[in-house]
Amino acid sequence: MNSAQIEIQLIASLVAIACAIPGTFLVLRKMAMISDAISHSILPGIVIGFFITQDLNSPLLILLAALSGIITVVLVEYIQKTGLVKEDTAIGLVFPALFSIGVIMISKKANDVHIDIDAVLVGELALAPFDRLLISGVDVGPKSLWIISCILIVTLLLLFAFFKELKISTFDKGLAASLGFSPAIIHYGLMSVSSVTTVGAFDAVGAILVVALMIAPAATAYLLTTDLKKMLGLSILFGVFSAISGYWLAHVLDASIAGSITTMLGLLFLMVYLFAPNKGVIAVMYREKQQRTEVSLLTFLLHLKNHNETEERHVNHLREHINWQKVRAKTVLELALKNNMIVINNDVVSLTKKGDAFTSKAIDYIITNEDAQIEDMKDDFFLFRG
Repeated sequence: MNSAQIEIQLIASLVAIACAIPGTFLVLRKMAMISDAISHSILPGIVIGFFITQDLNSPLLILLAALSGIITVVLVEYIQKTGLVKEDTAIGLVFPALFSIGVIMISKKANDVHIDIDAVLVGELALAPFDRLLISGVDVGPKSLWIISCILIVTLLLLFAFFKELKISTFDKGLAASLGFSPAIIHYGLMSVSSVTTVGAFDAVGAILVVALMIAPAATAYLLTTDLKKMLGLSILFGVFSAISGYWLAHVLDASIAGSITTMLGLLFLMVYLFAPNKGVIAVMYREKQQRTEVSLLTFLLHLKNHNETEERHVNHLREHINWQKVRAKTVLELALKNNMIVINNDVVSLTKKGDAFTSKAIDYIITNEDAQIEDMKDDFFLFRG
């Protein structure tokens, strides 16, 4: 592994970390699509900054691009507050307009500059090691590495300084305001960090990968935990893993690095989406199946509670009286036996003392409809595991 490969992976990993931090709060605030809007609408700021300085390396580009991002957020919120359209519609109105202005500026005034449309949208990590930073004639490494490192340090400092404020304003704006700090200031601060991070990663990875690294790791982590600190840690871990594994996937396939990293992010999200212990599709399907079984069990026990006639409780006639298929009837019968809810004598089913107590409580719950009571029932009686 040569130095260029190490530098590419290091830049990609730092970009992933820098994007994961604001991305976590954007996902929690249900503002994921605003990152896409910012990543495109900062283009006019970059172009105007270049027109003023005639230098693509000027810090003014980052400042004006961040300002464009904040303007995007302000416009989106202003349009949304009118009540005429929803937030997603407002985003769809604002960012294409600003992005189009930037594209027109490039096509008319900056055709001979490398901030062309393809570079803006796609980016190319493979070229990042060739853009070197020279200090007094000494090569100190890729320029992108230094830019994203500085942004990451500032982001981490702000995170540690304002973590409590970010956390409270994310989950309860009313509480944040009552504690004496403005949710609006925190909100626009987060948008500013997101804008600056997007600009810093723009030249190295492009807008598409910036959005992917900002949202996909956070969305993946969200499926695994409800703890904010753990979610931040998992977001960073998933981002770095995807950056490194995506690079080697591109190396093996001789494909786009940005595309390969985004593919790894998608695959990682898909795996967690399917197999997450609590929120994954398979876990949810299993839980729903178990709940249907619980309802069936309750129906069966209520039937026994309400009928003393032998023919109504005979094993061979239960399916006829409850209108169940054979497999379902057999499953519920075995489940009730397994959990000592019933006994069978001479093919006649009867409630045990435990089954009778459970059914009585269930009837009370149906009458009163108190949530606390059903939770107590589950703790006391739902010992089965389907």
